[in-house]
Amino acid sequence: MRIIVYGVGAVGGTIAARLALTGTEVIGIARGKMLDAIKANGGLKLTTADGVETAKLACYGDPSEFEVRPDDAILLTVKSQDTEGALERLLKAGVYAQPVVCAQNGVANERAALRHFPNTYGMTVMLPAQYSTPGEVEAFGAPKHGLFDVGRFPSGEDTFTRDLSALFNGAGFDCVSDPDVMKNKYGKLLLNVGNIVGAALGTKARFGPWYDAARKEAEEVYAAAGIAFGDVDFDSPRRELMKIISLPGVERSGSSSLQSLLRGAGSIETAFLNGEIVLMGRLHGVKTPVNAALCRMGRRMIDEGMGPGEFPEAEVGPLVAIS
Repeated sequence: MRIIVYGVGAVGGTIAARLALTGTEVIGIARGKMLDAIKANGGLKLTTADGVETAKLACYGDPSEFEVRPDDAILLTVKSQDTEGALERLLKAGVYAQPVVCAQNGVANERAALRHFPNTYGMTVMLPAQYSTPGEVEAFGAPKHGLFDVGRFPSGEDTFTRDLSALFNGAGFDCVSDPDVMKNKYGKLLLNVGNIVGAALGTKARFGPWYDAARKEAEEVYAAAGIAFGDVDFDSPRRELMKIISLPGVERSGSSSLQSLLRGAGSIETAFLNGEIVLMGRLHGVKTPVNAALCRMGRRMIDEGMGPGEFPEAEVGPLVAIS
């Protein structure tokens, strides 16, 4: 089985590098400076608790640039706002029956993929990693680099989920083949509603009162919608397998949303995190003013070119009041 990692950033880069370093055939799809750096260097530099390694892997800007094989599996690791474009490019490259695994935050990507691909899978990803310099990725998890669950969407497991889990486990991750994978993905979404809080107001606010309020709304929405969620919080027992550690000479930036602002990516995933809670709330008659305000806050930060921590906290309350 060859793995195509579509979106070589922090998460996709760590996965691609570890798989390649442990003998799996990997192709990366990247863009911009990351793509240029990987091509120029002939690989991707990965820093972990184990040290610094360079993974040799072929990397392209589009799936049409190489031949997609029947035995390929595609890991989608792009941000949720880029999913539709990625799916369209996969279709044009001839992908259909190959497994498409949504290794992304949020719970909307699987439904988007299933419209096109019969073998769609969900994947819960707990992977503290960052990409700040083109061609280089740092992963802060130890002793396991990350915690994963993978299962068919909407439910089930099969030979592929077990084989993929074995590849990940052999590459230094802890991965479980889970027939109810979306349960943990909904649990992860409860954590992710705080991404924009830390990105906009500073890391000290990440688990403060605005996060608490946003999460409370999310749990009320889940209750109204009849959605069960798994415990993937930082105090869950499985977290003992992956502690966040410091790396020599590397400053950890924070969430994927914060990293988007740092890199000036021009987009942010808030609409697929907090916005998912707003959507479900409107569908089930639950008010979600805090999450709606956080969506508007993320949009304003992108529109006005704000950097991390630059949103005035005094303006959050008035946004909630009118949301």
